[in-house]
Amino acid sequence: MAKDYDCLKCPGYCCSYPLIGLTKRDVERLAKHHGLSFEQARSEFTKEAHGRKYVMRRQKDDHYGKICRFFDTEARRCTIYKARPKVCRDFPNENRCGYYDFLRFERAAQEDPEFVAVTNHK
Repeated sequence: MAKDYDCLKCPGYCCSYPLIGLTKRDVERLAKHHGLSFEQARSEFTKEAHGRKYVMRRQKDDHYGKICRFFDTEARRCTIYKARPKVCRDFPNENRCGYYDFLRFERAAQEDPEFVAVTNHK
C-alpha cells in the first residue's frame, strides 16, 4: 500500500507531541545508537511523566514551542531516524497522515510551497 504523505516535506508535526512515550527497548536502541549505557541514555534522553517511566525529553522550537530533543529544528528532520522509537516507526499507522493533508491544504491556500503553520505557544 502506497503512502499518501511525504515526511520530508513536513515541518515535524508529530515530533511536537507533548508526550512521546518510549519503551525500554526504545531506550536500549537509543543507548546503542549513541554508544551509551542504558542508564546514561535513560538519564539523558528521557524523563518520567504522566505515569510513564520513559518519556522523550524535548527541546525549544520556534514553530511549536517544544519538540523532540532529536529533531533538527533548522533542517526540520529527525536526527536519529535509524534509531527512532517504535511510536515514530509506526506513525501514522495508515497510508494517510492528517497533518500532511492539513499542511498541503494550507500551502495551497497560502500559495506558498514552504509555508509552515505556526501554533500559538507561550
